[in-house]
Amino acid sequence: MQNIYNLRYVTLSILFFAALILLSACSKPAPVPPPPGMVKVSNGEFTMGSDKVDDAAKGIQYGNARPWYANERPSRKISLEEFYIDKYEVTNADYKEFVDATGHRIAGSWATGTYPEGTGDHPVSNISWDDAVDYCASKTKRLPTEAEWEKAARGTDAREFPWGNEFDKNKATSMGLQGGTTAVGKYEDGKSPYGAYDMAGNVWEWTSDWYQQYPGNDFADEAYGEKHKVVRGGGWGGLGHYTLQINLRTSYRNAAPPKGGYNDVGFRCAWSAKDVEKNK
Repeated sequence: MQNIYNLRYVTLSILFFAALILLSACSKPAPVPPPPGMVKVSNGEFTMGSDKVDDAAKGIQYGNARPWYANERPSRKISLEEFYIDKYEVTNADYKEFVDATGHRIAGSWATGTYPEGTGDHPVSNISWDDAVDYCASKTKRLPTEAEWEKAARGTDAREFPWGNEFDKNKATSMGLQGGTTAVGKYEDGKSPYGAYDMAGNVWEWTSDWYQQYPGNDFADEAYGEKHKVVRGGGWGGLGHYTLQINLRTSYRNAAPPKGGYNDVGFRCAWSAKDVEKNK
């Protein structure tokens, strides 16, 4: 009799806990999908930075404020959680829609209150870092961190450019060759390993991070600190940040005062599931 009681007790306990597990699984909210128009960057390690040295001092010869590669050393492995990044740079038309919906100030170059005719699909520029932050927030997104931007551009094989290790002028709007910005997504062969377009050329892109010294870096740049925000990717070749081939490298770092607007600096947004949890 005792054995029968024990068996019933064990059976009921198993059924009870199985029901709890089932209820718990059913009560879990469905994963929140990312906003449309984004590509997924998988979780895991990638190589950030480089160990290159400008032995010939070419950076100084070209009038750079710092030797080439000095602020991107040493290379190191970084692990990031999964996130999403915009497939394209935010366009003039995207930004105009935001301005119309919110009353936000227009881009600094829109002299007539809107973008020049025929450039709706070009990346927006001449907006401050704060403007970019506000736009992303309106889409329930944010600016990518510097590390996120670099991983999205170079993948996990430490490539020099989004498309590979050799520069190709036919895969990016750069070096002043086009005389200005071009439509986003123009270069099918120039996209990154994750499918993001124009991560080299067209416009530099704001990131969320201050321009700081990397761990273990030995270059004393007076611009380090909470003065400038990091911009990445190289631009079309405007006067504000003239673009050389080296500027389009995935590990190349540049910096700009966040309150300014420049004719070759724009942005794209990022998103991750943890952002949703954080904002609940």
